[in-house]
Amino acid sequence: MRAVVLGIGNTILTDEAAGVRAVELLEQTYQVPANVQVIDGGTSGMEMIEDLSNLDFLIVIDVVKTGAAPGTVVKIAGDEIPVFFRHKLSPHQIGLPDVLASLELLDSMPKEIVVLGVEPISLALGMEMTATVAEKVPRLVDMAVAELLARGYLLEALPAKVC
Repeated sequence: MRAVVLGIGNTILTDEAAGVRAVELLEQTYQVPANVQVIDGGTSGMEMIEDLSNLDFLIVIDVVKTGAAPGTVVKIAGDEIPVFFRHKLSPHQIGLPDVLASLELLDSMPKEIVVLGVEPISLALGMEMTATVAEKVPRLVDMAVAELLARGYLLEALPAKVC
């Protein structure tokens, strides 16, 4: 069983960094098994095809615009996934729908996809996320870990670092 946790986003557009910050936190707080790859996808596109081919499970963590209140954490899965990718929900979302469409053409689509996201407050130029979205990053990590554990992937919490 092969899984990828993919954090996507642009770290210079305030809240757009949430997905990238979530995978960074995941790597800092958990030892993931060899069959789980954690990827900082940034604003990548087609170069992710190989990493996302023939997966059993793909978790995408990103900011999403679903119409919910800013700061709302959302999970999109199952039948909602095709609808989710028809609409541009994130400023950099040129790459992922194209990658998934290519994987489908190559008959290499992940068997299961879950999108975990947070509604942004700001997508302005800036290196700091808004406090509301930043405080949701640990929750996105917890949700990703729960999704992996529910499917039999064994993660181990790393000891807390003392500063």
